[in-house]
Amino acid sequence: MRLRSKIGYSLICMIVCSVMSVSAWAQSKAPEKPDLQTAEGDIFDPTRMEKETEQYEFKVEYRITGGYMQELQRSRRDNYPNMYLHGGQIGATFDFCLPLHFSIQTGLLYSLTYGTREQHWAQIDASDIYGSTNFLKHRVYNHQLSIPVRVYYTVPLVKKFSMFFWGGPQFQVGLAAYDAVENHLTPMTTDWFEANGKHTEPYDLYKDELNRFNVQIGVGGGFEWDAYRIEAGYDFGLNNRVKHPVPYDQHMWEWSWFVRFAYRF
Repeated sequence: MRLRSKIGYSLICMIVCSVMSVSAWAQSKAPEKPDLQTAEGDIFDPTRMEKETEQYEFKVEYRITGGYMQELQRSRRDNYPNMYLHGGQIGATFDFCLPLHFSIQTGLLYSLTYGTREQHWAQIDASDIYGSTNFLKHRVYNHQLSIPVRVYYTVPLVKKFSMFFWGGPQFQVGLAAYDAVENHLTPMTTDWFEANGKHTEPYDLYKDELNRFNVQIGVGGGFEWDAYRIEAGYDFGLNNRVKHPVPYDQHMWEWSWFVRFAYRF
């Protein structure tokens, strides 16, 4: 009997020890409950394990910009002489940042472009002392101010590097389009031109030949790294720049494209 009692007592002790060991192990593996006095406020937020969403912050970004541009004075059915003008553009822009990586850009840009063309005519005077030369050579210096209103969409790529696309109108005001005309006409042809109000001496095209105001619509894009940006785009002129069309359907549109660098400060 004593042997059985000892065996039974030993089994009971072993069972109790086993239960206590399992309970201690389970407690060590159970997650710790937060201390309500020291826990952060968002620990009770069920979405705390989700990826943090990007917070929108309204701001204005200021940039200075400059680069190359080319203008094309394009006519319809060659009823106005075509001309390419090459030059540069500088200015300052302001970007109003909107949600979802959108922004609206405006600013003030100044451009100076230069181009040449020649106009040839048949001889009027049979005793032309200049032989076969009977033409005007135009050397045009075009000064303009532009106010862009562009909508930008930015696509973040890696770290501080991103790409962007834009579109929108641009409003131009012509300051001066000085035409340094070189007269290679015969005296009779020169007299005929002057009698019909045609210029054979240097003059400003915006005074009586071209409209100062121009509206363009453009598209483009580029890349941005940190505070530096490079972009390119094309603008299509919408309105006729000929002030007094002769004939009535005489048209000339001014299109342009550019490549610019910009710095954000």
